[in-house]
Amino acid sequence: MNFQDMSFDQRYRAVQSRDHRFDGLFVLGVKTTGIYCRPSCPARTPRAENVQFFRASAAAHAAGFRACKRCLPEAVPGSPEWNLRGDIAGRAMRLINDGVIDQHGVSGLAQQLGYSTRHLTRILREETGAGPLALARAHRAQTARLLLTQTTMPMSDIAFSAGFSSIRQFNDTIREVYDLSPQQVRGHGHRTAQTDTATVDLSLSYREPIDLPGLFAWFAARAIPGVELADDFSYARAIRLPGGPAWFRMYTSPDSAGHLRLQARVTEMQDLPVLMSRVRQLFNLDADPVAVDTTLTSLPAARPLIAALPGVRVAGCMDPHELLIRTMIGQQISVAAARTILTRITTGLGDPAPDFAPGLTRMFPTMGALAERGSSVLRGPKARQNAVLNAAETIAKGELSLGFGDDPDEQRASLLALKGVGPWTADYVRMRVTGDPDVFLIGDGALRAGARRAGLPADKAELLAWAAQASPWRSYLTTHLWRAPTVPAQSQQGDPS
Repeated sequence: MNFQDMSFDQRYRAVQSRDHRFDGLFVLGVKTTGIYCRPSCPARTPRAENVQFFRASAAAHAAGFRACKRCLPEAVPGSPEWNLRGDIAGRAMRLINDGVIDQHGVSGLAQQLGYSTRHLTRILREETGAGPLALARAHRAQTARLLLTQTTMPMSDIAFSAGFSSIRQFNDTIREVYDLSPQQVRGHGHRTAQTDTATVDLSLSYREPIDLPGLFAWFAARAIPGVELADDFSYARAIRLPGGPAWFRMYTSPDSAGHLRLQARVTEMQDLPVLMSRVRQLFNLDADPVAVDTTLTSLPAARPLIAALPGVRVAGCMDPHELLIRTMIGQQISVAAARTILTRITTGLGDPAPDFAPGLTRMFPTMGALAERGSSVLRGPKARQNAVLNAAETIAKGELSLGFGDDPDEQRASLLALKGVGPWTADYVRMRVTGDPDVFLIGDGALRAGARRAGLPADKAELLAWAAQASPWRSYLTTHLWRAPTVPAQSQQGDPS
């Protein structure tokens, strides 16, 4: 359930029951104390007349409230609402989390969205209760709290890593938001011992249940040798960020009840929040699995799938342009065949991986390198080779730019305008780049095979009509059908990248 769909009484009942499912969806300010909390805060429930609800913590900050020191409302997963929404507010929130304001300012954010700064500010204030600068400031405070409580990084490094422009701004913001000095916030943490001070090691929040084995298996099956390392419990790779190459490793820690952890190293400290945001998007950590599974289990034919794999996530991506190329190469061939072609491309065209990326040798090629020299390493049908080269050249020239804040429909139209890109490719990219939760890949052979094994209609029109009942979570239904008991490998279109 979204914030805007809930009445005051529904929100208050969630607070009375201390329901963890609503953590991150909204916060409540207590007028008598000036404190704001997550819905599941263990403190005594305030009287209803003393409660004010906010969609975002930044709105609570702007209204003069400070974060609760007991429940730490900033330590919860982000709101799943923004992935559901393709409107300006949802797109803006995704871009703010991706560091656009820190890199390009509010004017840069507005330009990417195609609005004036004044109009964008008005929209965000109406939708969230806070303007873009306040939202970016709250995001910096959340990042800083995470680094303060979980790492031994020096204060100055934390300040600039979180996106603050000065130590003074960092100190003032932390005191205002948490009513504590940065050193006092650090005193409330549980830090992991780190021998390499340049590498951070953080525990990441998410809503349970979560199918981590399924996610790691997904990435392992598609990992390009030398570019990615993946097994049953971890996934690692290097990527390019605005400040230079970065490396990360997601893994489950056996000494912390299988909790999901992130190891990361960046060339420039300011890229750390960007990396953290993209990793959360990659693993879909801000999803609401209870809402998803509740809707899908209302369909009798889907119940066995959900019961077998509760908390399934839809994999995102780290680099939208790379995903497009990988998807185009993987069209209508097996996962293994796609890996073979991608290995040849990255070996021949990829830059060396950074020295601080253990076990990795290559980066995925830039679009410029692929456009200029891709013909020397690409194999397969000439039409597909030309389509890949054309897409890379179009991106390299700046004629096409894919991003996490794209309007889903506009992105789909831009992709369909490319030679060699059909509805399946455009929808698959849209699902993984924008996080659209309601994509059903009816043209996908692997999906239909899974549907047959689940006893669903074989006819495309009938299957599409049946799947409409799963809205707005058809991307998750798609993933469940891919995960249905497998059939012998064959050359068919289906989740290649």
